Amino acid sequence: MKHALIITTISGFVPQFEMNDVRILQENGYTVHYASDFENPIYNIDQTQLKRDGLILHHIDIRKSPFQITKNTKAFLQLKQIIRKEQISLVHCHNPMGGVVGRLAAKASGREPYVVYTAHGFHFYEGAPKKNWLLYYTAERFLAAFTDRIITINREDYERANRFRLKEHGCVEQIPGVGVNIEKFRKKPELREIKRKELQYIIVMHIVPVGELVENKNHAVVIEAVARLHDENIYYSICGKGPYREILEHLIQKHHLEKQVRLLGYRNDVQDVLQSADCFAFPSKREGLGIAAIEALACEVPVIASDNRGSREYMCHTENGIVCQADKVEDFMHAICRMRQSGQLRREMGERGRRTAERFSIEATDKIMRRVYQEISVTQERKR
Repeated sequence: MKHALIITTISGFVPQFEMNDVRILQENGYTVHYASDFENPIYNIDQTQLKRDGLILHHIDIRKSPFQITKNTKAFLQLKQIIRKEQISLVHCHNPMGGVVGRLAAKASGREPYVVYTAHGFHFYEGAPKKNWLLYYTAERFLAAFTDRIITINREDYERANRFRLKEHGCVEQIPGVGVNIEKFRKKPELREIKRKELQYIIVMHIVPVGELVENKNHAVVIEAVARLHDENIYYSICGKGPYREILEHLIQKHHLEKQVRLLGYRNDVQDVLQSADCFAFPSKREGLGIAAIEALACEVPVIASDNRGSREYMCHTENGIVCQADKVEDFMHAICRMRQSGQLRREMGERGRRTAERFSIEATDKIMRRVYQEISVTQERKR
């Protein structure tokens, strides 16, 4: 029996985004192990269900911050032991610190497993702070030497990763994100008024964003835009949780927007909440891709997005939405006004958005990942 180990910093990452990869690995004859910090989940996680799905779970003391040296060193030692004890032949790392400690542990284990790293958006990119280039670029360039295959989710990262020197016969792949369930995320006209009533809004214009309440997601710029427009018929409902909640609450209170801006918290029914939206806001300063925006496009909801390397993969200005500069409140004000003025424009953008989203379907991603895992399986069989 072959054993594969998936490593993530965020413990809910696999059930949220990577279960199709798990199934493909199992179809290729692998027993799948999953190592993460199960004591600090970001996404909802049902460990019992994961075990029913055939995963073997391993808690490790990994931390998101590279400066949590003690915890991440412990995670490195834990992973090295897991790789040796479970006779792991394939290591697949996700998230930056998962990629760091996972690849170092694979190298130090002495077993020489095949190593894959999926970069869900490098922290170094055009326009990134110099400290990001100094820390993350240096680390990724060094760790590439311990990597058989790097998988990226946007063109900029793909081209940059191709300049790294990987292990002998190593290569770089690009996938269209983790894949959107096109059937799940689709327009459902029958739910539109139902969801609006549930939100208890007298809604004329409803804008929905989905994302963690963190500085990078840049929710504040849209709140500022709504405040400056002085239009009581514009509503903004944020789906997500995170450490910036209190900061956003203070901003909402400062502008007296309690009746117009609502923090909905983490939602398991995003696909339904989107049915109530006239447009979707995605103002992130940095994104590797931005799967939430693509899910909105799949629901035929036009997107107001910031210009970053992720959104450039799918946003076409004035075709499926409006593209803004992340730091310009005026851009978002103009975009909201334009969306507000024309239902026909929103419908046309939404229809084109659906066609855009189809390029990022689960099926499109699975086709590539199935080939990748099959190639790895063949490679490992030849080594036996």
